[in-house]
Amino acid sequence: MESDESSRLSIRLAELEAVLGSLASVVIAYSGGVDSSLLLRVAADIQGLRFVAVTTHSPTTPPHETDEARELATALGVRHVVREVDELQTAGYAANPPNRCYLCKQTLYPVCFEIAREQRLAYVVDGVNHDDLSDYRPGLAAATELGVRHPLAEVGLTKADVRALSSFYGLATADKPASPCLSSRFPYGTRITHEALAQVAAAESALRLRGFRELRVRYLGATARVEVASAEQARLADPVLRANVVDELERLGFTTVEISSSPLRSGSLNDSLAR
Repeated sequence: MESDESSRLSIRLAELEAVLGSLASVVIAYSGGVDSSLLLRVAADIQGLRFVAVTTHSPTTPPHETDEARELATALGVRHVVREVDELQTAGYAANPPNRCYLCKQTLYPVCFEIAREQRLAYVVDGVNHDDLSDYRPGLAAATELGVRHPLAEVGLTKADVRALSSFYGLATADKPASPCLSSRFPYGTRITHEALAQVAAAESALRLRGFRELRVRYLGATARVEVASAEQARLADPVLRANVVDELERLGFTTVEISSSPLRSGSLNDSLAR
């Protein structure tokens, strides 16, 4: 690595390796997303580090996410545990309050700590990066209360840094779009049900089968609002493809299908909290 930027990333990577090595034994809360995948890849190279990757699968998980997490863990040859959970069984979660993510993490992190106790591992770590610390993320409060460590954030790695290092390692996740849980498709206060989650999952799968990579199907009761990234909007404007998408989502039970004229903006439903 020759440039100043590469040198900076090399230093950050060395710091990350040092932090993980100092912990000696960890459970990695591993979703298969960009951040936790890099954390897992780095951990795999650290001599003497005992660790296991833990993925929770639930009705709120986009179906392809767990499969992709399994594929990378298998390719790296690391220990990987998948546990079934259901956040909708957590008191208050289904009502979809603004602190929904806090309630979610109060469900998921304890699974990691349980496995840590079973396997005598000292810490639970996750893929929170430095940028996440300034975003609206109620789940961070749960992490703090439970004692979860954030190695990427601790050494100052931003999302851009994580993508750059992922590319350096040749990880397929380097340019992977953000994929928050399916509950994020529901405006706060809209009740979340297993049936509605399955409906959203099927709708988004139908769009992915048509080649769209970065998308959301927002659940507005009987209405579905389709949002795609700006780079994919022109393609969705094709009348034939657009009609096919509308027909497919209506077949899945939505009475009305809106195609958003604005590009996808992750976290847009949080705007209502600011208001």
